[in-house]
Amino acid sequence: MSRIEKHFKVHFWGVRGSIPCPGSNTVRYGGNTPCVEMQVGGKRLVFDGGTGLHVLGQSLLRQMPTTAHIFFTHSHWDHMQGFPFFTPGFVRGNHFCIYGAIAPDGSTVEQRLNDQMLHPNFPVPLQIMQADLDFYDVAPGEPIKIDDIVVETAPLNHPGEAVGYRVNWCGGAAAYITDTEHFADHLDENVLWLARNADILIYDSTYTDEEYNSPKSPKIGWGHSTWQEAVKVAQAANVKTLVIFHHDPAHDDDFLDSVGKQAAQNFSGAIMAKEGMVLEVPVSVLLSETFPVSHI
Repeated sequence: MSRIEKHFKVHFWGVRGSIPCPGSNTVRYGGNTPCVEMQVGGKRLVFDGGTGLHVLGQSLLRQMPTTAHIFFTHSHWDHMQGFPFFTPGFVRGNHFCIYGAIAPDGSTVEQRLNDQMLHPNFPVPLQIMQADLDFYDVAPGEPIKIDDIVVETAPLNHPGEAVGYRVNWCGGAAAYITDTEHFADHLDENVLWLARNADILIYDSTYTDEEYNSPKSPKIGWGHSTWQEAVKVAQAANVKTLVIFHHDPAHDDDFLDSVGKQAAQNFSGAIMAKEGMVLEVPVSVLLSETFPVSHI
């Protein structure tokens, strides 16, 4: 195996929720909406297509032709608004497998990506993309196999529905669980299952408990969770590294610094998601793969 094929890396290209928020107060953590790339055994898996997907796309221009598997949690605007600006999608010779669950109204991920690029919302249609695009419907609860990679899925608690993902390869696991709202009286069993013993848990921590339960402007029913709930999940699921993710656009760098300190005090493995951050999942590559054995 090559050096790249032995690794399981997680690269954060967009870590914000709701809307992009570029500016002098968001420089350290970044202002792009969700996009997380996982390089797993030589394959590229991408989760969500927020404005961070455009940044990822620019980096891929140096590596074409390229192939990737793109998984959408759902089709709220902040998770798909980068797709029309994903430059490699317009280049012949590239190949992208695109996954998403069927929405409550019966529309597929292909239909929803197509609709956002129709007039009067966008100048050119999806069909102008020259890359090979293959679309797959995700059935939450059913695993997706990409050679020796297993991507587990589960439904999340979010208005309009959403899907959580867990990537398993060579004994390593990373869970991507965003746009989910916790329950008041118990931990979500779907979330715990996806997060179980994960090396990395990326979790929707849009609010603080105080913001979520604010008497003046509560966020109950908005479909997002808090960093305090993230810590509870990480502890209950025996997670090694918890990544606080999907930052509220109103939270500037100083605010997120404070959240990071509090989260780390409550869970030593807690870190804050930042654009450009790369984490590595430890894996166990078989000895026979690392050092080929001759057969007589």
